[in-house]
Amino acid sequence: MGAARGFGVDIGGSGIKGCEVDLDAGALVGDRLRIPTPVPSTPDAVADVVAEIVERFGWTGPVGVTLPAVVKRGVAHSAANIDKGWIGTDAAALFAKRLGRADSEVVVLNDADAAGIAEINYGRTDDRDGVVVLLTFGTGIGSALFLDGRLVPNTEFGHLEIDGHDAETRAAASVKEEKDLSWEQWAHRVSRYVSGLEDLIWPDLIIAGGGVSKKADKWLPLLKVRTKVVAAELRNDAGIVGAAYAARQVTAG
Repeated sequence: MGAARGFGVDIGGSGIKGCEVDLDAGALVGDRLRIPTPVPSTPDAVADVVAEIVERFGWTGPVGVTLPAVVKRGVAHSAANIDKGWIGTDAAALFAKRLGRADSEVVVLNDADAAGIAEINYGRTDDRDGVVVLLTFGTGIGSALFLDGRLVPNTEFGHLEIDGHDAETRAAASVKEEKDLSWEQWAHRVSRYVSGLEDLIWPDLIIAGGGVSKKADKWLPLLKVRTKVVAAELRNDAGIVGAAYAARQVTAG
């Protein structure tokens, strides 16, 4: 019997990535396809790119899609690093129509939630106990909150106010690049942010994701926080894997 397969598309501020996923292993099947996010990143323009990615793979089954937004019942209620025209858009219906799928065959969820779902289901086994937070450090800071492996969707911990600033404007990975901060300087900012989060929800474990997790050895040891922090296992593929997993769970149910 062949491996269970799914398909995920991860929409980011700079790129849209998609691939077929082996749902037994939690791994991409072959190389992912990445296309730059259109400018402006309107719903119709982004839907065209999503359709191009799915069609290039010849995928005909259910599709999971992430958005950098609060998503409830398929509708986007915010827009982080994408066009504000997404707010109020029924993203699930839009993608289903553009992909020629039934509404029930397309699942849309927050990008950090998708990454967290992948880590909880395919990462370390001890990632599932107690209060666990995944933080994705990229253009902004995304968050996913789990209690004993169950997702509490649409947390926006990247927007906590720390020292009078929106946290992601100080501690996102993009800020490190823009300000040419050293790892030590940036880690100090991340520590300050994580300390604020710790005082709010007292997590048992923090998983650090996003592209910068590939260089976790350069900054995780520099953090001065009380919670254990580990690097994400699936790194930048987590959004795609989590989206595919979520689509499979919904359509199978």
